[in-house]
Amino acid sequence: MTQPKFFNEMYAGGKVREQYADILRWLEGTGPAFIVDKQREAEALFHQIGITFQVYGEKDAGERLIPFDIVPRIFTNLEWSTLERGVKQRAQALNAFLWDVYHRGDFIRAGKVPAHLIYQNTAYEPAVVGVSPAQGVFSHIVGSDLVRTGLDEFYVLEDNCRTPSGVSYMLENREIMMRLFPQLFQSNHIRPVDDYPDHLRRTLISVAPPRCEGVPAVVILTPGTFNSAYYEHTFLADEMGVELVEGRDLFVRGDFVYMRTTRGPKKVDVIYRRIDDSFIDPLCFNPDSMIGVPGLMNVYRTGGVQICSAPGAGIADDKAVYTYVPEMIRFYLGEEPVLKNVPTWRCSEADDLKYVLEHLGELVVKEVHGSGGYGMLVGSASTRAEIENYRQRILADPHDFIAQPTLALSTSPTYVDSGLAPRHVDLRPYCLLGSQIHLCPGALTRVALKEGSLVVNSSQGGGVKDTWVLA
Repeated sequence: MTQPKFFNEMYAGGKVREQYADILRWLEGTGPAFIVDKQREAEALFHQIGITFQVYGEKDAGERLIPFDIVPRIFTNLEWSTLERGVKQRAQALNAFLWDVYHRGDFIRAGKVPAHLIYQNTAYEPAVVGVSPAQGVFSHIVGSDLVRTGLDEFYVLEDNCRTPSGVSYMLENREIMMRLFPQLFQSNHIRPVDDYPDHLRRTLISVAPPRCEGVPAVVILTPGTFNSAYYEHTFLADEMGVELVEGRDLFVRGDFVYMRTTRGPKKVDVIYRRIDDSFIDPLCFNPDSMIGVPGLMNVYRTGGVQICSAPGAGIADDKAVYTYVPEMIRFYLGEEPVLKNVPTWRCSEADDLKYVLEHLGELVVKEVHGSGGYGMLVGSASTRAEIENYRQRILADPHDFIAQPTLALSTSPTYVDSGLAPRHVDLRPYCLLGSQIHLCPGALTRVALKEGSLVVNSSQGGGVKDTWVLA
């Protein structure tokens, strides 16, 4: 099999692209010893600040520092404007779909998607049927993962409509870069990202329930200190100036939710939840949940509190439902998609399953409800035994898998032990939806630090870097 040709974002036609010219001159004029010192300084800052992530299921599992690369990924304003149109379009269509599937189901009635794929999906929540959240928004923070394969070629890998994580890395990456290399920000006009918490807070306030009186009280609901994204929960609470609470800090009385404080109960209007649906309310979902709030769903359904993002939003980021998003855009918005989907085979369909089983060595196969890079097969990087084991998993439950071609992900210049080298990257921009829609002019860029690797997840050895959008 011929090796795919990867697009190097620093070069076009053998020449350095204009947006990278200053960075390359700076790197070439800076001694390797200085770069290494700054890389160590960045790692020390990450350690000092406490930017960690949790790894599960390994012998040495626990908290780790996320690797940070000091070479930024750079987009021109023109490139970003295209991405912005595409991400906003997609987020609006996904929210229209969520409203529809929990109300009339017109998309299903029109035969655009099989009914069983929605109503028999474990991510579909019957408890939300008929609920009409403020502003008609079910998913308030959408993080669609994008990859680039060419100068003007971007694809959406998947959508995250529940609790997309990583925005704290985006913000801290920028803060550390500005502290380490202020001269680069003086010589380049880079759009700021530090107002994201303000936009998030305004978004949450804008969707306060109709029974809210006065200034809405906003809280972040966390599972607790052992969650992999706990650092981000505390970071966002501090940046927004809101309370970080666990389920035991909240209780239901009558038609409202209250927070326990040293001055007595305080009414809560908006809950930015960072826990999974099944744990939100033990009276409605998993009865064994110890981290939820008993009775919360009753208050939500009667308009006494807003939950962001709404329970049941996960049906929109199901990897099988993902394949229908381009049609959602046409159906709900009457527009052609700005961003393309990756061609995808649904193993639940006989013809697709046959093709996937015959080409496992060439495809990337994912669990429909998987995340974090776990439970995935990259056929081209797997042994024959691994492929055969995965084949048995697919045959045991074909509905649980989708497959995609191995894309020629673009590379971004990255500083490694041997110097500057290309490494594969993806992109997660953050789109906020409330009374208005806002896309932060920056994103989380994840980088596969292992040479040749296409897996960028931090849990699988990936790192992060700052993402610049030039003004």
